[in-house]
Amino acid sequence: MSKLPKHIGKIGTPPIKCQGIKTKLINFIAENIKWEGDGRWIEPFLGSGVVLFNIQPCRALVSDTNKHIIHLYQQIQSGKIDEVLVKAYLKSADEQLKKGGQDYYLEVRKRFNEQGSSLDFLFLNRSCFNGLMRFNSKGGYNVPFGHKPERFAQAYITKIINQISWIKKMMKGKDWVFEVADWRQTLRQAKEADFVYLDPPYIGRHADYYNNWTEEDAIELAEVAKRLHCGFALSMWLENKYRKNEHIENHWDGLELRSFSHFYHVGSREDLRNEMQEALVLPGKNLNNIPLQIKQDIEHPIQFKLFE
Repeated sequence: MSKLPKHIGKIGTPPIKCQGIKTKLINFIAENIKWEGDGRWIEPFLGSGVVLFNIQPCRALVSDTNKHIIHLYQQIQSGKIDEVLVKAYLKSADEQLKKGGQDYYLEVRKRFNEQGSSLDFLFLNRSCFNGLMRFNSKGGYNVPFGHKPERFAQAYITKIINQISWIKKMMKGKDWVFEVADWRQTLRQAKEADFVYLDPPYIGRHADYYNNWTEEDAIELAEVAKRLHCGFALSMWLENKYRKNEHIENHWDGLELRSFSHFYHVGSREDLRNEMQEALVLPGKNLNNIPLQIKQDIEHPIQFKLFE
């Protein structure tokens, strides 16, 4: 059983990088969720998987529409991909990348878009421009080369291998199901003892991560989540120096909001790589219909800052 809240002493990092990764927010999330751990941890927007791997529930149902992430983790879970295979692949790729540079990167990208190899996916994810994960409307990976022909130095390969080893250890002995599925399909399986963690694409920030995520999708998610018979938490950006996220106030009002300030380094533009106020929305008590932003100020006047 994995009860929450809890403090996680050492935060682990998975081998997949993507914009909006919650590595710096793990304890903010883990320390603010209340769950007895009797049911399943349900996560319909898995992304990098960093929250799952650090929370370490005994049972989990996790999904994503990005089939490449799910297939990679399924293959690691089944043993089809392990540290030895990844090390051999990356050492060979390192030699090819040093010789061919961008031409080799584009060759792998073309091959991946035709064949969908999980090893090629890992290579592209770690050698592309600025750690982005982006696909076009046809599902093709379209991030340009990161212009680092010597990207896969021995120390970097070792780092990735250690990350593979870590998530293998986290999976061992646990009842975790990885599925390629729409969030609606996943949430239909939620039961009273479960806990649902929602980390959908951020409106106005990462809509081209894999699928188009619209305002209508976000509104539907808010309506469905508030009808769940189990506990849930939503991660969503709250504000940065450019603007505020009005979606939270408009569609998650009446719930409990806690916030945390940190700094993003992953993003294609400067305005996506700045200090960000993150929100964690919880089903807690309704404070007499006080507006959500005021509720935040009353309940959590102290904001913590953490920079990479």
